[in-house]
Amino acid sequence: MKKVILVALMFVVSISMSAQNKNAKALIEVDGVCGMCKQRIETAALKTKGVKSAVWSVETHMLSLILDERKTNLKTIQENIAAVGHDTQEIQCTAEAYDSLHPCCKYKEEEIIKDHKKKEDD
Repeated sequence: MKKVILVALMFVVSISMSAQNKNAKALIEVDGVCGMCKQRIETAALKTKGVKSAVWSVETHMLSLILDERKTNLKTIQENIAAVGHDTQEIQCTAEAYDSLHPCCKYKEEEIIKDHKKKEDD
C-alpha cells in the first residue's frame, strides 16, 4: 500500500514539474515605433527574472520571448514593459509612463507614426 501511494505521489509531482517549462517560447504584441523603443522594450523584458531572450520587431510589433515559467509569467513581463511606457496586448501603460517616452517614441501620435513610415520608405 505504501508503495502505491509513493508511486502515485511521484507521478503527481512529475506532472506538476513538467507543466512549467524552463525554456518556454512566447509572442507578445507590444506597441512602439523605432529603434529606441526596441531597446527599451527588450531591456524591460530582460530585466524580468526568468526571461532568457527578448527580441522585438519594429515592423511586426511582436516580442519573441524565451522564458522560464518556473520564475515568471507573461503578465509580469507585460507589466514591466508597460511600466516603461509601452502598451502590450493585455496591459496598457500609465499616462505618466507614456509621457516619459522620448518625443520620437510617442507611438500613439499619428504624426510620429507617419514620420517613421516616411523614414522607412526613404
